Formats: sequence, structure tokens, C-alpha cells
Amino acid sequence: MGCAGSKAVTPGDGPLAQIKKIKKSHPGNLAIKHFDVAYYNSLDEEGKKGLLQCVKSGYENADSGMGCYAMQPADYDNLKPFFSKVLAEYHKVAEDAKHVNNWSLEGVEGLPEGGVLDLTALGLPALSMRVRVGRNLKDFPLPGAMTKEDRVNMEAKMCKAFDVLKAKEEFGGRYHSLTPGHADFIDDAKYKELVAAHIMFKDMAADSYLASAGIASDWPHGRGCYVSSDQQFVIWVGEEDHLRIMCMKKGSVLNEVFDRLKAALDVVNNLEGLSFATSPDYGMVTSCPTNLGTGMRASVHIPLPNLTKDGTDKKAKEIAKPLGLSVRGTGGEHTPIGADGTCDISPSARFCITEAQIITALYNGLKLLKAEEDKEGGSSGYDAAGSSDEDVLKKIEEIK
Repeated sequence: MGCAGSKAVTPGDGPLAQIKKIKKSHPGNLAIKHFDVAYYNSLDEEGKKGLLQCVKSGYENADSGMGCYAMQPADYDNLKPFFSKVLAEYHKVAEDAKHVNNWSLEGVEGLPEGGVLDLTALGLPALSMRVRVGRNLKDFPLPGAMTKEDRVNMEAKMCKAFDVLKAKEEFGGRYHSLTPGHADFIDDAKYKELVAAHIMFKDMAADSYLASAGIASDWPHGRGCYVSSDQQFVIWVGEEDHLRIMCMKKGSVLNEVFDRLKAALDVVNNLEGLSFATSPDYGMVTSCPTNLGTGMRASVHIPLPNLTKDGTDKKAKEIAKPLGLSVRGTGGEHTPIGADGTCDISPSARFCITEAQIITALYNGLKLLKAEEDKEGGSSGYDAAGSSDEDVLKKIEEIK
């Protein structure tokens, strides 16, 4: 994006005035912090419009932590002078850092002998395990810049891919669409069932950050989810990324969900006419810079009654952060922990780390976290592990 025919704009104009104020009032808003007016003025009109669209969520929501979303698959590369600074500060890497994707566990530091990530070896019972990745198709705008027509067309393209998955025994299932008039349309009652079973995502309109970014627009058009027959493989369509592809099960061997997800990705990405958006420097392209690189999140639900005995996850977060782990409620970000102290635990890193390193980091992080839980004294409560998961499994069986 060059400079041809571009008129310089001063900070007193429109969004730039808001950005100037937020730089002072909310220095933790990374997009606004690294928004450089001189760089903005160096862009052509298309570039200026694109950059402002990327940071709109940040200047409309001053309390944002990240404050920006990519709008086009090439934004991270075309707007690199901006995004490289945001990425460097958030992910704690150099501005010229380059990401490498690698799913092979061979040679990964910290991998147990034999390469099996077996939670029972850590003294843990079967837990609810989940691995997901965000993916976007390279021939569509990212969700924040999509029109209603884009969303419907992207869903239609994915339905052709789902026909291939349906024919494969290990991934066969059905698609549930929220788009009115779609062949696989489901009514509101069925949708609520899927949400209650943690299979489908909620309407994003209530999220002011996603709404400002345009990601929540045109609901429910182009939204849906593919669910395998065994309910352990799910693809969300039309959420924060075009696709959120996930494998989950209650078990003890993390390799099982990791390997199944990789196999599914290989099937989808090798379909004729369907390719995921990538960056030569940044790996897999995602709407939010926090997920860039691998787009991967690997997690388990684990009861931590001793670290949560005050009824909150405050202590658990204090312990987990230095271990490179994030703590969430069992329903995702900004949700409460389980009544028995069950938390969602995952490695924090997504960028400049390989997929194999993430799943191994989860295993080793859980080993250290369990030791801290035991230090707090009393029974660790692992005999009750997954009690909330049983309820989820019952709901899934009802839907099935």
C-alpha cells in the first residue's frame, strides 16, 4: 500500500482524534499505542481506510487490550509496520520474528519418553480434553470485512467440504446451519440445545469488541457448525474466524485429540479449490493477532479445589501465569469456574511456537500445576474430575 495521491490527515480529524485521546487515557490498548500517524499518512487512501478498519474496535472500545483485528488475509503483511509492533509487544517477540508451523512431536523439548502425553502418568484421571485451531479461507475477506453475501458464499463453499467429511468414517456427521433457507437449517430450539451442550457458539452481538470490528455483523447468516457422529469433532463456521476446527473427548492421552485434529485439517486443506490463508512470516492467518501463527488452543478441564477454595480463580491464575498457562471458566473467557473448582487450563502461547510445542507445554504445565495444587494441602479432588463433563456428555447424547 503506497503513497500515491494521498492527503495527509492531522490527529484532529474524526477517528484520529479519538485515537489521540485513548493513547493518553488507555496506554494498555496495544493497537492505539502503536498507531503511528506518520505511518498512517504515508499510506494511500485504500491503505488508510484499511488500517482504520483494523483498529476500529480499539478506538470504539478504549478498554481493549489488543484493540485490533485483521480484515483481509494479507493485512499482517501489507500493514506490517503497524502489526509487527503490536505482535512484538503482545507475544513478547522481536519485531522481525518469523513463525514456523510444525505438528511433529519428534525432538520436542520436554516430551516424555515414548512421545505419549498420558495424563495418568501425572496422577490425573480422565479429563475433558480439547484442541482447536482457527482457520480462514484465503479467497474471502476475514470476518470483520465480510458482507452478508460473502458469509453465505463462504458457508456454501464449506458445505462442499463437509460432503467429503461425511463420506469418511472417522469424520462423518452432519452440518447445522443458522442461515434462513439453508438446506441444513435448524430452528431456534435446536440451536439453543447445541449451545447448552457447548457444541455451538453464541450470538456474538453482545460482544462490543467483535461488534465494533464487524465480526458479529449479519447474524445469523453464514453461521453454523459441523458435528461428527461421535460428537468429538466440530467445525464452527462464521465465528471470529471463518472456521474454528476442534477435537474433544474425555480421556487421558492428549495425543488422541491432537492427532485427530491434524488428520482432519489435512483432509480439509487438501480439498480441491479450498486453501487456508497463510502469511510467509506469520503462519496461519487469524482475525485476532492474539491467535496468529498456530491459531491453536489446547486445553483441559481440571478441578483445582485447593487453588480455588475462595470460590474464585485468582490464586490459580497467579500460579498458572509463570508456568505459561492461562486459566478460564469452563464456558470460556469471562465465564465462572465450576462449582467444584474446575478450571479450563491451556498454554498461553500461540505465536512463534509450534503446534507440537503447545500440546507438550500443556502436558508439562499440568504436571507443575498439579504439584502446586497438592502443595495447597488436602485432597486434590481429582476423583471428582469431570463431574461437569458428565452433564455435558448427557446433553450431547440427547442431541445425538
